[in-house]
Amino acid sequence: MVISNTSHPQNGSRPPGALLPPVLQATSELPVGVDVLQRARAFAQPLIDNELLDTAENVWTHAQSSAAILADIGGSVDMQAATYLVYACPHLNKPEEVLTKAFGANLAQLAMQTNQLVHLQRVSRAAANTAPLGADPKLQTENVRKMLLAFSRDLRVVMLRLASRLQTLRHFAASKLPVSQALADESLHVFAPLANRLGIWQIKWEMEDLSFRFLEPDTYKQIARLLDEKRLERESYMAAISLRLQTELLAQGVRAQVQGRPKHIYSIVKKMRGKSLPFERVFDIRALRVVVPEVVDCYQALSWVHEHFTPITEEFDDYIAKPKTNGYQSLHTVVRDVDGRPIEIQIRTQAMHEHAEIGVSAHWAYKEAGAKGYAGVSATKAYDAKIAVLRQLLAWERDLSGAGQDKGLFDDRIYVLTPDAAIVELPQGATPIDFAYALHTNLGHRCRGAKVDGAMVPLNTPLANGQTVEVTAIKEGGPSRDWLNLELGFLVSSRARAKVRAWFNAQVSSENISRGREAVEKLLQREGRTAMRLEDLAAQLGFKSADGLFEVVGKDEYSLRNIEVLLNPPEPALTPDEIVLQRKSRGSRNPQSPSGVLVVGVDSLLTQLSRCCKPAPPDVISGFVTRGKGVSIHRQDCSNFRELNLRNPERVIDVRWGERKPGPDAAVYPVDVAIEAVDRQGLLRDISEVFSKEKMNVIGVQTQSIKGMAWMTFTVEISDSAMLTRVLGSVKSLKGVRNARRR
Repeated sequence: MVISNTSHPQNGSRPPGALLPPVLQATSELPVGVDVLQRARAFAQPLIDNELLDTAENVWTHAQSSAAILADIGGSVDMQAATYLVYACPHLNKPEEVLTKAFGANLAQLAMQTNQLVHLQRVSRAAANTAPLGADPKLQTENVRKMLLAFSRDLRVVMLRLASRLQTLRHFAASKLPVSQALADESLHVFAPLANRLGIWQIKWEMEDLSFRFLEPDTYKQIARLLDEKRLERESYMAAISLRLQTELLAQGVRAQVQGRPKHIYSIVKKMRGKSLPFERVFDIRALRVVVPEVVDCYQALSWVHEHFTPITEEFDDYIAKPKTNGYQSLHTVVRDVDGRPIEIQIRTQAMHEHAEIGVSAHWAYKEAGAKGYAGVSATKAYDAKIAVLRQLLAWERDLSGAGQDKGLFDDRIYVLTPDAAIVELPQGATPIDFAYALHTNLGHRCRGAKVDGAMVPLNTPLANGQTVEVTAIKEGGPSRDWLNLELGFLVSSRARAKVRAWFNAQVSSENISRGREAVEKLLQREGRTAMRLEDLAAQLGFKSADGLFEVVGKDEYSLRNIEVLLNPPEPALTPDEIVLQRKSRGSRNPQSPSGVLVVGVDSLLTQLSRCCKPAPPDVISGFVTRGKGVSIHRQDCSNFRELNLRNPERVIDVRWGERKPGPDAAVYPVDVAIEAVDRQGLLRDISEVFSKEKMNVIGVQTQSIKGMAWMTFTVEISDSAMLTRVLGSVKSLKGVRNARRR
C-alpha cells in the first residue's frame, strides 16, 4: 500500500494489515509524562523503520523530516505526531480503533484522514501515469486540487500533506533521482499556490524552486549561474547598505534588523517572463528586508530609504494599509542607488514577518482549542482563526479554477474511485446509485447492485472519501420509483434525481405516443387512406413530427375529428353551371329515402348519414349539399356541421326524418358509444350483455388498455336515439365504469 504522497513501501518485513501487539505494549509502557510525539515515534518506528517508499526514501526518515518541517513553521505537537501515525495505518488491522485507544479520537482521526488522502492521491497519480497519449495533464492537477479541498474540513490534513510533499522534493534534490512530470507539476501548480494562500512562505518558495528545478533544469541552472556571477561583489555591496541603514535607523531610535532577502529563482523567472525583462532588469536581484518593532517604525524607515535613494514610484506597494487577501502585510519599495542599480526593500514588523514566514500555521491551535478554548486560546479567537483560514482556502480554489462565485469549498463533497482508479466527485452522503449516474445515465438506470471496497452494500449506503465503488447492472431496464423517495435515501444528487424523473416522463410520453399512433392509424384505415405518410399528415396539421401529433392524441388533447376534416374537406360552393336541385311541387309526396331522411321540398335526392356524428332519430338534423354525393346528414350539434355552416351557409338545407316503421322491420342506425373504465376481467363481457338485453346489435368494438385503464368504443345499431340514454345509464352502473357517453 502506498503511504507517501508519491510512493509506497516496497520491501517491508511485515505485510500490510498485520496487527502487532508488542508495539502497543511498548507504547503503553512508556512513562506517563512522555509527550504524545515521543509516544507516536515509539509506536510507529518498529512498523516503518525498515520500509522504503517508491522514491527510495526510508519511511522513518521521511516521517522524521516531515515532522521537522512542521515544527519549523509552528505546527502543533499533535500534527508532528500524526506524521508518524499516518505511515503506521497500513500496518494495522483496525487502525482507527487501535489509534483511538492509544492516542485519542482527535489524533486518530487526523492520521486516518491523512492516510485516506495519501491513498486517493496515489491511485489518481497511477491512473494519470497510465493515461493514453494526448490526455489533458490539467485534469490530474484539478483532481489533486479537489481532493485537497475535500479533506480541508480538518486543515491539519492539508498541512501534513504540504510538509510531506516538501520533504519528497528535498529527497529528490539530494538523491539526484529523476522526478516524474506529474509530481513536479502538482507541486508547482497545486501545493505551492496552496502554501502561498495559507501564507507559509518558507514552504512556498522552496517548493517552487525545487519543482521548477525538476521541470526546467536548463533554465534553472542558467539563472543560478547568473546569480552566482559577481555574487561576492553584490553581497559585499548589500552588506554595506544594510549596515548603513541599520545604523541610521538606530540613530533615530528605531531598532531594526536589516538583512539580505533570499533570491528565489522561480520568482525571478516569473518576473522575467511576465514583464519580458532581461535578467539585469529584475529588481529583486538586490533585495533587503527590514524588520522593526512597531508599525510607525515601518513608515519612518520608509521615509529614510526614500530620502537617501531614488524611489521608483510605480513599484511602491503599501500592504500594511491594504493587506493581501491572505493577510500578508509589509511595505514594498524599489529604489535606485547613485549608480542607477535597482534595490528592492521590504519593511515590516516582527509580527508581520512571522506571519509572512509561517502564515496560518500559527493558527492551527483552533483545531485543538475546541468549543471552550485552552491554553490561552479563547474559543472566539480559535473560531476567527478557522474562518480566516477557510477564506484563504476558498480564495486558493478561485485562483486555480478561475471561478468568481462563492462555490466549491463549502459544498459538501466526497471523492471516490472507480475500479479503474478514475476519481468521481460526488455530494456528501451520495450513494452507489448517485455514483452510477455520475459515470453514465444509462448505467444509473440499469444499476441493481454495488460493491464498496470489495464488499456488497445496499444501494442506499452513503459513500465516503477514498472508497472504491463497483456497480452491478442489468442489460436492460430502468430505475425504480422508490429512488425518488427522499425518505428511503437512494439518491442525494439533484442531477441523478432529474435523470430518474426524465426517464419516467419519457415512459409516459412513449405510452401516449403509442396510444395516439394506434388511434390515428385506425382512423386512416376507416377512411381508406392507409397509404398516407404519417409525417405528411402531421405537417399538414401543424405538428413538427408525427410523434408530436400522436402524443397529443394519446393524451386526449387533440380530437380525431380534426383529422377527419382534413381528409374530407368541405366542398366549395356550387356554381351556376353545376347541377341544380330539381324542386318538385310542394304538394307532392316525398318518397322514403334509403337513409330514412327526407329533404324538404326536394324529391328523389340522394342522402347519406355522416360518419362523424352518426345521427339517429329523433336527433335534430340538418343537410349539407356535397359535390356528387348528394346530401350529407348531420346532427345539428355536430362540430363539423357547425364549421360547414359557417363556411358555406348557402349549401345547408332543411331535412327531417321520414316515417318510421314500427316493429322488427324498423330502420336502424349505427351510433358510437365511448366507455372509460378500470380494466378488469369480464369487463367486455358485462358491457356486451347490457347491449344484448336491450336487443341492440353491436357491429364494432375497439378497446385499448393502458396502466389498468380501459378505453372502449362500441358501435351499436339503434332505431331511436332516445333509448340510448337508458342503456348508457345501465352501462355506467357496472363495476369499474367511470364514464359512458355517446360520441
